[in-house]
Amino acid sequence: MTPVSWPGRLRRAVDPYVAALLGTVTLATLLPATGRTAATVDYAADAAIGLLFFLYGARLSTREAVDGLRQWRLQTVVATSTFVLFPLLGLTATGLVPYLLTDSLATGLLFLCVVPSTIQSSIALTSTARGNVPAAICAGTYSSLLGLVASPLLAAWLIGSAVSFSADGLLTIATQLLAPFLAGQLARPRLTGFLTRHKKPLGLLDRLSILLVVYTAFSRGVAEGIWQQVTPVRLLALLCVATALLALALTTTSLTARRLGFNREDRITIVFCGSNKSLATGLPMAAVLFGASAGPVILPLMLYHQVQLMVCAVIANRWSRQSPTSPAPELALTEGEASRTSAHSSHEDAGDAPTVGRNAP
Repeated sequence: MTPVSWPGRLRRAVDPYVAALLGTVTLATLLPATGRTAATVDYAADAAIGLLFFLYGARLSTREAVDGLRQWRLQTVVATSTFVLFPLLGLTATGLVPYLLTDSLATGLLFLCVVPSTIQSSIALTSTARGNVPAAICAGTYSSLLGLVASPLLAAWLIGSAVSFSADGLLTIATQLLAPFLAGQLARPRLTGFLTRHKKPLGLLDRLSILLVVYTAFSRGVAEGIWQQVTPVRLLALLCVATALLALALTTTSLTARRLGFNREDRITIVFCGSNKSLATGLPMAAVLFGASAGPVILPLMLYHQVQLMVCAVIANRWSRQSPTSPAPELALTEGEASRTSAHSSHEDAGDAPTVGRNAP
């Protein structure tokens, strides 16, 4: 077997899209949008957010969501982990201020904890680990739908004045998030074929739109002195906190699923769907909720996203080898391949779900 070089290992470990996000942050730091350019970029970012949620609505299958009601116990555990366990962990982590985290990073950590679960990343990880793929599809769908309402409400409750949740804020959320999403749901029957035929270019459009949102947020942050507030030491501390948060979520969901008597396939689904957070939904939502203060708020979500991909890919690959129904060793995914599979799928957290049962064990 040819040894993998250190640069090769680094490319496998780092999600290319996260690298693009970091490059966008660097660009905003060196060349922030100012003056009339900033106003133009702001309008473009608002339009991109509306387009993103329109596409999310057009992609989500209501039929699969209805089918998933038969597994209500599993879906309840995943939703409880996403919208109850995580907020409780986030509130506990605020005790680290000012020792490890600044106020703005603690706000970002709380926001991370109210973001819905992923769809495609959870499906890819569940499939690799030989879990219940149809249940993962439904869990991601439910989380995305519930998150449109629950995430802003939880953010307003837990974070308070930092969230723009006045009457104007409610109108902004309705016009930029809910209205495009509902319009996408209504247009879904006519757009299904178009979305399938143009999945790759639309996925690229998704990613470029999110990069624009990140550039806008950090351009504002640079103007407010974000890098004077968030030092390298603070970033390292944030990375440690995000890793600990993921470890607690993985452990709690695993023990809970086992204690409640779920079978192995369902436990795998609960662990991955209950511990992952959606970058694709969280970033534009943060831009709407926090406005000019979104820069430092989205840092915890970006770091957590990369950590969840690296850690969960390793776990999924190991569980795949341990599965009694796993393929022969030469057909199993390598650790690097599993990482790339989950990383690629993370680019389209709210993308088209695969056909139910296609990857089922």
